[in-house]
Amino acid sequence: MRVTAAEAEPRVPGGEADATAARVRVARLAADSPHLLTLARWAFAQWGHLDPDRRLDQALADFRDQCGEGGRPSMFVAMAGDTPVGMASLIDDDMPDRPALNPWLASVYVRPEWRGHGIASRLVRRVEQEASEHGIATLHLFTPDRQALYRRLGWRAVEERDYRGERVTIMRLELAR
Repeated sequence: MRVTAAEAEPRVPGGEADATAARVRVARLAADSPHLLTLARWAFAQWGHLDPDRRLDQALADFRDQCGEGGRPSMFVAMAGDTPVGMASLIDDDMPDRPALNPWLASVYVRPEWRGHGIASRLVRRVEQEASEHGIATLHLFTPDRQALYRRLGWRAVEERDYRGERVTIMRLELAR
């Protein structure tokens, strides 16, 4: 599914939170999507401190490269109507000093006002599905603070370490074949 609609401000879940969140769809992001810059900005704001020399235009170019047509790399976006509310990707390398650990679930992000409605779980499951459909047996991720989310989804911690000035947990998921 290609996401090409113009951006608008998201409708924040309120009293109808469950019904609204249920209408959120997860779609493969196309390289020509008008939402790429928004997603790159989210990533830059959330994780830019891990690489202070990196610029927004580099993040945007990387995201464009991650918009594969299947397998890896692939990028997915959670959409509420025409508005992106979350993202996740399947990439070859998210931690350059751990080249043996690939591929990676990366860039899992949900806008703060949309959290707590299962959107991150749906994004993670979509990346897992993509990996499984393309013969990938094992996925990795790293997180400084969302270990509980991933544990609930079946991931297990394999290493605690300092990475670029931040304490993170590397986690692994063995995909069923």
